[in-house]
Amino acid sequence: MRPAEITIECILKFLNSLAPFSLAEGWDNVGLLIGAPGEKVTGIMIGLDPTSHLLDEAIARGANLVITHHPIIFQALKSIRTDQPTGAFISKAITQQIGIIACHTNLDVVPNGVSRILAQRLGLTDLAPLNPTATDSGIGFGLVGTLPVPISNHEFLEHLCKLLGLPAISIAGRLPDTIRQVAVCGGSGSEFAPMAQASGAQLYITGEVKHHIARWAEEANFCIIDAGHFATEHLICEVLASELASILTSQALKIPVYATEKQKNPFSFFMAGNDQQPSNERYGQ
Repeated sequence: MRPAEITIECILKFLNSLAPFSLAEGWDNVGLLIGAPGEKVTGIMIGLDPTSHLLDEAIARGANLVITHHPIIFQALKSIRTDQPTGAFISKAITQQIGIIACHTNLDVVPNGVSRILAQRLGLTDLAPLNPTATDSGIGFGLVGTLPVPISNHEFLEHLCKLLGLPAISIAGRLPDTIRQVAVCGGSGSEFAPMAQASGAQLYITGEVKHHIARWAEEANFCIIDAGHFATEHLICEVLASELASILTSQALKIPVYATEKQKNPFSFFMAGNDQQPSNERYGQ
């Protein structure tokens, strides 16, 4: 196959080998969302969120295929308003002839998916799914693992903040003095907190923890860390880009694959007592 013949359909097959689209939840929307399978691919840009800035980054790189974790079309669209973010993104992608693929919950549940990258970067071993969705397959949401040796809570939190690029994190419930057993779920995993406690984990790291779950943790004497949706998932972009590039190289296909270098956490942090002004620009910092 000559490089000029690489199509979106080829990339879909490669992605399916990494994170089968059939593993996505029934409510999800994955696969090719904008574009045609037969379109030739000149370059690939991978990001967490489908934003106009990500399209600009793809255009600047000469990439005409964008792969995001979160789908641009999630719920049924009754209109495409180009003066609104979703409609503007769709219009821009079509006008610029950029294909859009989403790998969402299928990338969450596979053994080398979102949560595993987080767990491995934290140094966890002996990993097992927190909420298995298939028997004896390693497939499921979240993971439970063990640190090689117990470490102090301060050392663990310092490592977590540095890894995720966070100046602060939210903690609900009692933080153990020393930590060894940890559960993680990248993204929005508030509902899995009771499973995390039942697994024997000393604490649970996820994003978007609901208020009543935080109160539950407080009453249950269990520790939950809300490190945010973006921070607990964005590590997958670089990993997915590397894996996809390896497949292309093994097939002697010379298509550049880029992980976004500019898409940042949409939240900034104001630290009380700090004279530094909060930033209004969250892209490309």
